[in-house]
Amino acid sequence: MAPVASCTTGIERFLTLKAPHVEDFELVTEEGETPQQMLDKANVLVIGAGGLGCEILKDLVMSGFKNIHVIDMDTIDVSNLNRQFLFRKKDVGKPKAEVAAEFIRQRSPDVNITAHYKRIQDMPEEFYLSLSLIVCGLDSIEARRWINAFIYNLAERHGYEGFKPIIDGGTEGLRGNMRVILPKHNACFDCGLDMYPPKTTYPICTIANTPRLPEHCIEWASVLEWPRIFPDKKLDGDDVDHINWVVEQASQRAASFNISGITFSLAQGVVKNIIPAIASTNAIIAAACVNEAVKLITSCNKYLDNSMLYTGDAGVYFFAYPLFQSETCLVCGQKEGSMDALSTSTLEDLITALKEHSVFQLKAPSLTYGETSLYFQKPKMLEEQTRPNLSKSLNDLFDSGSTLTVTDPTLPTSLRVTVNFSDKAS
Repeated sequence: MAPVASCTTGIERFLTLKAPHVEDFELVTEEGETPQQMLDKANVLVIGAGGLGCEILKDLVMSGFKNIHVIDMDTIDVSNLNRQFLFRKKDVGKPKAEVAAEFIRQRSPDVNITAHYKRIQDMPEEFYLSLSLIVCGLDSIEARRWINAFIYNLAERHGYEGFKPIIDGGTEGLRGNMRVILPKHNACFDCGLDMYPPKTTYPICTIANTPRLPEHCIEWASVLEWPRIFPDKKLDGDDVDHINWVVEQASQRAASFNISGITFSLAQGVVKNIIPAIASTNAIIAAACVNEAVKLITSCNKYLDNSMLYTGDAGVYFFAYPLFQSETCLVCGQKEGSMDALSTSTLEDLITALKEHSVFQLKAPSLTYGETSLYFQKPKMLEEQTRPNLSKSLNDLFDSGSTLTVTDPTLPTSLRVTVNFSDKAS
């Protein structure tokens, strides 16, 4: 198929269409720029080149954006091909960002697209300062929290130069959501963190003793049996032989409890915690994201204030509603928190509580108290040195009312958490 150059007048045609109840739009700004010239100048970052990211990239190009960066640290898997349409079977094993960028170059040679096969944390601050806006097509809450906090801090430190709007999209099955985040001006991602359900987990006692679902048997095989049989080998969710082993073990256990439904795809989904994805949902949410991107760059209409929910399992329903900044937000609120704990609890108990706390929801917290290192997740040397503290009671490590400094992969800055002993007076 011959290359197709993106239309340079499409945005003007769209904005001059007349319809009832639509306000007239002045196509030329005070600076003498047309909307297409604004799109030409805009420098957009797309984070994620998966199912949602592929749709976002396509919509950005077709809407007239000419300068695009795409970043993704994953490679293409066979299971991606049914919905991530920028990839082909020959691309399996290659970096998603690079393949997606090359596909767009072939179809739209007038678009300047740059691929980054790395983590968002690896990009320098100067790179983020050069952007006009950011569109997120991520399935990771941790990554979304990190970019949200990083850009907020950028706006705090650099003022207008560091102000980078974030358009965040997410999908799960027939449902999706989209948000417009204006750092320091409206609710950030963490302000609505409690709206996102925690990762599905199964009680160890149920897995080990009374399984009732095929997922329980798969968890038993992958979480309990695999480390016992292969103590020095990590289970790889993308390795066919590994998943086949899990299926075999889980099927045997399921048969002894009269449970059916163990399949390869289910086993891989449980092991990799795969979120169900439907191409039509990705297309709808991506279109909503790019629609907001066009409005933010050209000011052709009011942008969303500030959250939208799509519920495709109940029909084609969209709900738009404002989210308000939270005083307890760890990013744009007080940036510190407190929690109660028993003085006899161990440091390991406290770390678990920080992970499960509805406000904090941390992934792998490291803790210090003053100049004392309580526990570090990384590097390995520090983890080994501080590991003995995990079994110590909190009462032996610090007093009630003490403020700890907590760092976590989900946040680019540290967090201050005051721990009060609920069984003792402060």
